[in-house]
Amino acid sequence: MWSLLRRNPAFRKLFTAQVISYGGDWFAAVAAIGLLLEATGSDFLASAFWVAQTLPTFIMGPIAGPVADRFDRRKILIIASFAQAIMALTFLLAGHGAPWIVFVAQGGVAALGSFFGPAAQAGVPNIVEEKDLATATSMMAATWGAMLAVGAALGALFTVAFGRNAAFIADSASFVIAALLILSIRESLQASGTVRVYTERMHPIRDTREALAHARRHPAIMALIGSHIGFGFGAGVVGMLAVLATVKFHGSDGAIGLLLAGRGVGVVLGPLLITRLVARGIHGVLLACGFAAIGYGTMYLGVAIAPWLVLAAIGVMLAHLGGGAQWALTIYGLQLLTPDELRGRIFAADAALVTLAMSLSLVFSGLMSGVIGPSATIAIIGGGSLLWGIVFLFLTRALRAEAEAEALAVHPPAIETELT
Repeated sequence: MWSLLRRNPAFRKLFTAQVISYGGDWFAAVAAIGLLLEATGSDFLASAFWVAQTLPTFIMGPIAGPVADRFDRRKILIIASFAQAIMALTFLLAGHGAPWIVFVAQGGVAALGSFFGPAAQAGVPNIVEEKDLATATSMMAATWGAMLAVGAALGALFTVAFGRNAAFIADSASFVIAALLILSIRESLQASGTVRVYTERMHPIRDTREALAHARRHPAIMALIGSHIGFGFGAGVVGMLAVLATVKFHGSDGAIGLLLAGRGVGVVLGPLLITRLVARGIHGVLLACGFAAIGYGTMYLGVAIAPWLVLAAIGVMLAHLGGGAQWALTIYGLQLLTPDELRGRIFAADAALVTLAMSLSLVFSGLMSGVIGPSATIAIIGGGSLLWGIVFLFLTRALRAEAEAEALAVHPPAIETELT
């Protein structure tokens, strides 16, 4: 990991930009959720905040994908980051008797971020060597979790010490710093080193259909996207973390930060722990995705019955070892199997479908929590994730066997012979 950062200045700058940007995001998230719960006391609105963080990616996906494939990805990242910095300042208006503005601000930041994700993910294979791709992907995936862990914990302390408005300003500043770092990257994020010239205008729906048609012709790509969507349907538990901290454990912003930090630690460690599995090929990736879903669901069943806040935080961390691993494995598999000219659209389509699943799960969790409480809601969603992991392993067994056979045909195992 450190070797890659030392050897590759372009990746180091992109990685650092993402670290800083995500750190600011979690400063804002802790402050915004605390503001919502304080102003409204609504379980549903706490979950709705996460919908505002995810649903815009679904809406913008058909545009963000073609943009990432047609235009200079580096410029896309810079423009998106500066625009996010401006939008993040909108959070400041929410503290003046208008908490609903939190949803406007978060939705705007997320909508602009939907252009950042596909462009960055599609560009990484073009600035790192093939032997470093698995490590780079794991690091980029772990970045989000690392900043969730560090940013959520520091965000809670920062908010308590300096106030929510200061946290919102820090979020805006993080986007500016990220944009400046990306501005200093000189390497191209396109495979050819130049942006392709298109003679016809962009058709978002048609362009997205072209990418999905490619995915349908490649079962392994469809399986990876399906695994990701299944994970998305289990994301409703995340909307319950703030409610669990405040309702069951009678905490405040600090308790919310602890549970979010536990989630972040898991998301950091998960991708790093499974780096060696990718060496087994796509069959190993698919196998790990199934077991990751099983682990995620099992641990959240434990969180649902945890009697103490610290124990719940540990359970959340262990659950997201699986969640983080699944996320990194899916991204790596799609990077490996998708040609550069389609990669932005594949990632945007994947993100759109995943965030739609996440949004539906979050709405479900918000509604159910008001009826049966957060613990029972977490148990239901955790059980669903456990079941999905089992079903996924069953459905992909033939595909895994075929992929393993192909891998062995290309790289047969060494056979040692003994001379007598």
